[in-house]
Parts: sequence; structure tokens; C-alpha cells
Amino acid sequence: MKTAIIVGATSGIGREVAINLILEGWNVGLAGRREDRLNLIRDEYGHDKVHVAALDVTSPEAEGALDALIAETGAPDLFLHVAGIGNQNKALDVEKEISIIRTNCEGMVRMVDHFVNYVRNNRELYSDRYARVAVVTSLAGTRGMGTAPAYSSSKSMQSTYLTALSQLVRMEGIPVRFTDIRPGFVDTEILSSSKKYPMMMSVKEAADHILKGLAKQKRVLIFDGRYRLLAALWRLVPLWLWERMVRITN
Repeated sequence: MKTAIIVGATSGIGREVAINLILEGWNVGLAGRREDRLNLIRDEYGHDKVHVAALDVTSPEAEGALDALIAETGAPDLFLHVAGIGNQNKALDVEKEISIIRTNCEGMVRMVDHFVNYVRNNRELYSDRYARVAVVTSLAGTRGMGTAPAYSSSKSMQSTYLTALSQLVRMEGIPVRFTDIRPGFVDTEILSSSKKYPMMMSVKEAADHILKGLAKQKRVLIFDGRYRLLAALWRLVPLWLWERMVRITN
């Protein structure tokens, strides 16, 4: 039986991936702020397969909660970090910007680094395998988005951080490999219900792509072909032109 820890499993992509893994027979540890939602999943799918921990990724206490969850599940084959927030913030509400940076950057670093150090300190549990660390970043991290400065830059930071960690674990011989999951628009709570988004994808579609990408051990996962093309085109736009593209609204 394979084991996964999912941080940010209370809704959206995290919840959908969790349910899929449970149905495939995985032993799953679920973490997030809303313990009542985690308990609903555990009650529906069984306490023998599902373990839960309430934690806030911005709190130092989250590390202890993660340790307790791993003690219940055993050494995970997969550590999936989905926890994150985002808003469009053209008004530059500073508190919103800082909150996004704290959750997406500080929170990810706290959780992912703690898990990498867990593997570093328990190498004997991974003598014949690698632990897969996957983080849901975003296609928005490809370029700075004027409508969402903190969100797009935090996602860029996450991707860059994973690149640095990928190099570090090879330097140190730590049995960890990474997947950077970069979705486009997915129909989750993070998106404003008052706006229309192009190429919107359902949570189920996104989860299916993620599970297939993880099975193939993808280093970077952008789905589907439309978004891969969009990301490629964005990278080709010169900086001077990108900064003058003022009609971008989403």
C-alpha cells in the first residue's frame, strides 16, 4: 500500500486528488485548516485509510502537526502541497498582498523543507525508493500579472524554490524528487465567482492530469496542451512589451 500526505486537502484540487488516491487503495494523510472538512472525508472513506491533522501552514506549530500525521501514516511515498491563497488586487491592499506571500511562500517553505528534512533524517526508510514532493504552483508564475502581483510572484517563487531544492537534494544525496504542478484556471474556491475565466478546467479534470503526471514522475507538469502553448507564448513576449499589455484582466 502506498502512502501520501496532502497539505491543503479541505477543498478543490487537494480534496479531489485525495479522494482519487483513497479509491485507488492508498493510505492517505490529510492536512488543512478546516478540520471539519477533513473529518467528513475520513468518515466517508474510512478511518483505517484516512488520517487527518488540522494545521495552518503559516504557523510554526504546523511542523509538529505534520510530524504527528506522518507518525500515523508511516513514511510517505508522496508529499503533495496544495495549500495556497490568491486574489486579484489591483488596489494593492498591502495586507492582502502580505497574506498571500505568507501563505504561498512562507507556508510552502515551512512544510516542504520540513518534509525534505524528515527524509534526510530517515534515509533508511527510503533505501529502495525516492519520496516524491509535488507542489501545486500556477501558470501565473510564468510572468508577473498586473492584476495579481503577490499571487503571480509567489507562484514564481515556488517554482524557483523547487528548482533550488531539486539541485540541493542531489548535492546531499537525499532520496527526494520533485514535481512542479502548474495549472491554469481551475474551478475552485480561489477564483472569484463574479468573473469569467478562459479555458476553465473542472477540479476532476485537473486531478486526473495531476495523477497521470505524478505516475509519469514529471518534473514540471503543465496541463493541458492549450496551457502549455500559452506558457510558451508568454515566455516569448519581450519584457518591454509584456509590461505594456494593459488589457489583461484575469
